[in-house]
Amino acid sequence: MGDAPTSAAQSARAGRPPLTERRKAATRLEIAEVAVRLFAEKGVAATSADEIAAEAGVSTRTLWRYFPTKEACVQPLLAVGVDSLAEALRNSSGDESLIDALEAVRPDTMRPTAGSEDVLSLVRLTRTEPGLRAVWLQTHLEAEPVLAEAIAHRTGESPDALAPRVAAAMINVALRVAAEDYAWNPERSGRALDEVAHEALRIAAEVLRQG
Repeated sequence: MGDAPTSAAQSARAGRPPLTERRKAATRLEIAEVAVRLFAEKGVAATSADEIAAEAGVSTRTLWRYFPTKEACVQPLLAVGVDSLAEALRNSSGDESLIDALEAVRPDTMRPTAGSEDVLSLVRLTRTEPGLRAVWLQTHLEAEPVLAEAIAHRTGESPDALAPRVAAAMINVALRVAAEDYAWNPERSGRALDEVAHEALRIAAEVLRQG
């Protein structure tokens, strides 16, 4: 009788990342949460990488191993919703339209993150902080192939085909603009962010129908 499978092997068979990778991901997310809070409280220029590392309980050397710049520290938190949205699309019925599938997605999945006020503050900062703006746009750029793969999964197309790539880009931009509109215009945000996100997707769909 062979040895019992290790927990790492069991995780691999179940489709979960190895424990070490999960710990790295958790550490990256912890650093991101600290960076977002400090940037919102103090501003980007007044926050150093050393402060972020100390608050997160890691060495500055570890921080630089995970992130190329202090602004890049926020990226994991900004990207939280992408995998959840992609998974929801993969699990949706291929018989319904893409817009209907998006309408059925849980509200919290439509948010750029779990709804943290610090993250909304961060999105506000992207309007005036070029370094954070670059990270914000790069995060959305990296989301497109993930969304394209999920859309292609519904139709059986290749993720590299034009249709899923265009659809992913449209969804991506609509959600980015919705988050920016919500964060940059708090005086007219009488609704929840997921409502604004769904409205942005409906607008995109209607514009295409009219065209």
